[in-house]
Amino acid sequence: MKNKLLITGAAGFIGSNLSEYFCDKGYDVVALDNLSTGFYKNIEHLESYSNFKFIEGDIRDQATCRAAVNGVDYVLHQAALGSVPRSLKDPINSNEVNVSGFLNMLVACKEAGVKKMIYAASSSTYGDSKELPKVESKIGRPLSPYAVTKFVNELYADVFYKSYGFNSIGLRYFNVFGRKQSPEGAYAAVIPLFTKKLMNLESPVINGDGSFSRDFTYIDNVIQANEKAMLSTDPRSENNVFNVACGDQTNLNSLVKLLRKALIKYNESIADVEIIYGPHRDGDIPHSLASIKKAQEILRYEPLFHIEEGLNLAVDWYWENL
Repeated sequence: MKNKLLITGAAGFIGSNLSEYFCDKGYDVVALDNLSTGFYKNIEHLESYSNFKFIEGDIRDQATCRAAVNGVDYVLHQAALGSVPRSLKDPINSNEVNVSGFLNMLVACKEAGVKKMIYAASSSTYGDSKELPKVESKIGRPLSPYAVTKFVNELYADVFYKSYGFNSIGLRYFNVFGRKQSPEGAYAAVIPLFTKKLMNLESPVINGDGSFSRDFTYIDNVIQANEKAMLSTDPRSENNVFNVACGDQTNLNSLVKLLRKALIKYNESIADVEIIYGPHRDGDIPHSLASIKKAQEILRYEPLFHIEEGLNLAVDWYWENL
């Protein structure tokens, strides 16, 4: 018998991919989203599934959280206001969603007897730590309100385990990309934004000199990590946090080269698009590279797609859907 899941932020990039994956596997999926940053079109096709239910609601509302977790075995909590720049512009709203909303879900899960909550933590928690690769036990001081909120999530999760015995697992995502990630809006992530620019033969703007690097992680690796964390019976996984990444480092100049390589099969003119360099963004860390040893050992996580494979798949999706 398949378990019943609640996926919060289910109309967003990661949440919609998780919803589709677990619906296709036969799980009963309850999807919760207030559609403030997610898009209903990402999950609309799932409405025809008998094992899918969509609730339009906000995690900042306690009653909504309690209703959503009713009869649920596991919660995959993806709902959040992402983006470092957004949090710098509006720290209060980021805190209300990412901290108060997270606490509402923890309380609702505890009261409803949910078996486990898997939540989206963040590599931003490493803050000003210069140590590479990033190891879960060694973090620095946060560099943005967003980073503060994601660290507070981990603290609350730990307190709920120690105080109430409620088990949750945090997955520190490193720069996730792939199908359904929107290139629209002021806070669009770099890969969909650059992909759309190049497709339109417009110049992408790199913040800085292009030397900043990230551990770009394809969406299917994130789906795998959520499933393995949810189903893990290893006691070491309880009340723990894990890096979810590839363990690879790619700077922005190399990223643009890889995107060109993936796109020129559709339009050779993309090879001639000029790249523009602008100022650094506030709150950005120079380099990010994950150690994934802990997730490999305890969760049996193994990234199936590395940067170039993932970019090829993402570019194919964008060409068909934008």
